[in-house]
Amino acid sequence: MELPHDKRRHLCEQLLAYIDRTPERAQTAGRLLEFVLQTPDCFERSHAAGHITGSAWLVNPDGNKSLLTLHRKLKLWVQPGGHADGDPDVLRVALREAQEESGIDGLRALSSDIYDIDIHVIPARPQTGEPEHLHYDVRYLLQAPHEQYAISDESDALGWFDARELHHLTPPADNAVLRLAALWPAARKRLHTHFDAKQA
Repeated sequence: MELPHDKRRHLCEQLLAYIDRTPERAQTAGRLLEFVLQTPDCFERSHAAGHITGSAWLVNPDGNKSLLTLHRKLKLWVQPGGHADGDPDVLRVALREAQEESGIDGLRALSSDIYDIDIHVIPARPQTGEPEHLHYDVRYLLQAPHEQYAISDESDALGWFDARELHHLTPPADNAVLRLAALWPAARKRLHTHFDAKQA
């Protein structure tokens, strides 16, 4: 496979590494990789059919809760995240969007590796003329230095939840959120030394 020699290259390399680590997700990751390879403007929301977004599985200092936002438009509990808006460093996008949506400064990445990926449909919004399109979402593991958040204009609510609470949220959490939560125990074990170092 020939990788592009432009700003897409780093994400392509990350996706290939993710496929190697997570073969059970190879089909979805392969679709995402193909989209990036075929779409020079994949980081721009002006590519109306779909575009790259970055989001975060954001854990608290103890690692036993994750921050979710009740998305104002989607009316679902989801992880913080948003559009790349031309930035090819999707980890930086995830950090920026998580900070903006939580109001928490000092967020840190627990790993520079991709945590999860997802491709999902965003419904059309006739009132604004926005067509139905796809979000090719790349997720990273982040940690907050504290739990004091501030609700942004993009959210109806924010909250820290443990894994048991996610199944009882009203309205319900997005299905992909449950997958993100299920991945966390193994990821924390794998990053145990690194995670503990962040607590020091």
